[in-house]
Amino acid sequence: MKLFLFRKRYLAIPGAILAVVTLCLVTTLPSYVTTAATQRQLPIYRVQRDHKVVSLSFDAAWGNEDTETLIQIFDQYDVKVTFFVVGEWVDKYPESVKALHDAGHEVMGHSNDHAHFNALSADEIIADITACNEKIEKITGVSPTLFRPPYGEYDDHVVSTVRGMGLEIIQWDVDSLDWKDYDAATITDRVTSRVGSGSIVLFHNAALHTPEALPGILEYLLQEGYDIVPISQLILPGEYGTDYTIDHTGRQCPAE
Repeated sequence: MKLFLFRKRYLAIPGAILAVVTLCLVTTLPSYVTTAATQRQLPIYRVQRDHKVVSLSFDAAWGNEDTETLIQIFDQYDVKVTFFVVGEWVDKYPESVKALHDAGHEVMGHSNDHAHFNALSADEIIADITACNEKIEKITGVSPTLFRPPYGEYDDHVVSTVRGMGLEIIQWDVDSLDWKDYDAATITDRVTSRVGSGSIVLFHNAALHTPEALPGILEYLLQEGYDIVPISQLILPGEYGTDYTIDHTGRQCPAE
């Protein structure tokens, strides 16, 4: 910050100086302070829960070679998870969407064409999500209640628009980074070393080593006493601001 030297005669204008100081403080405050001041709404990254419970989530935007394998693995461990699917993926693989639903997994929206939502208007966001959700509902008979933004990108107008549609916007607090093609041991260590009660874990359906890593991750979670549930069963029910709040870390908490 540049320092300006004022002659004494200018000190007789306290109002102007106060305005300059105030402007400097406002423009240099840490983002978390200004965020708190405006009560910014955040997506749900994790949930405050009293017992060991966790959700596994899979983004499906490209590829389909592993979907049946994933279903078989989850059947083996009697585990249900949440898939966030892109509308264009639904168009290409409707049989996989039906197979996921028939196996008891949640199928939720991940946009229609994986656009950057921060660059879209509210009307464009609504049209995009609606198109994706209608495709899902046509196959599963169930309209999605959750949404994950492409690339994990969002801003205030994205969050408020999605909530205005009656949907909850979901992120994650544990990232497997499986899309980087890490080996199974690295993926397993990333998840098991970071997971906690109320965590939402991010995977991808077409990542190279995810099917290899999953059995070890599932066995660890079950041995540690975690219940593994779809995200709709993890999050707290009700209305934002009335029944629950989301703190500055993205943790969903019961309203006081």
